[in-house]
Amino acid sequence: MNITILRAALAVEARKVTSARVVAGTSILLLVGIAVLAGATTLAAAGNEQLMAKLGPSATQGGWVSLLATASQITAAGGLLAFGVVLSWLFGREFADGTVTGLFALPVSRPTIALAKLIVYLLWTVGVATLLVLMIAGIGFATGAGPLAGTAPAGLLRLWSLTVLTALLAVPAGWAATIGRGLLPGIATAVAILVAAQILVVAGTGGWFPFVAPALWAISPGSVSATQLAIVPLVPLTFGLLVLWTWHRLQLDR
Repeated sequence: MNITILRAALAVEARKVTSARVVAGTSILLLVGIAVLAGATTLAAAGNEQLMAKLGPSATQGGWVSLLATASQITAAGGLLAFGVVLSWLFGREFADGTVTGLFALPVSRPTIALAKLIVYLLWTVGVATLLVLMIAGIGFATGAGPLAGTAPAGLLRLWSLTVLTALLAVPAGWAATIGRGLLPGIATAVAILVAAQILVVAGTGGWFPFVAPALWAISPGSVSATQLAIVPLVPLTFGLLVLWTWHRLQLDR
């Protein structure tokens, strides 16, 4: 692969992302939504036994443990949907806006364009994860969670990792948007994954489901084995390769 061509593709895709209202709006809603909900829920749970029971054992410990556990639960659910929307837009908009036709006339190969989209998406998610951790840390100080000591730094690091892993687990939405040639198939895929994850959590088998394991690990590291976590990277790797292969095989007549 020509590095110069890849850099050019990265520059174009980065410009699309930075100027897109969909990405900006999703970023704001995701960051502000998680921070506000996590802070408000943590404060509301204090002294509320029913709410504590719904949030799980971590909510009863208060302070950073409760805040980070709540933020992790919200991030795992809301993040998957938000990241799925952005991926659906990244790949599906080319079909929805009719710009995919012009891609066939470019000197840049379609797999290179798809790879550039995935790389820019990854960089964006790292930025989102970093901002989210900073905002949750600010919420913790503002709500009197106490000094940032003990298990709090490790909890913030797990929240950062959970955000990035959740973004990577949304990659199937990009593949669905490609084969479905639009935004809706990708968004529907993200919703389907979210629903399946919730069902398996209730069933008690979530640790072996890669879309659930990161959230369980972030909330309670000892509840997920190394083997279960090792399965998680297979999802973005498999579907990332499927995205590249599908864009390589892409034709305008079908």
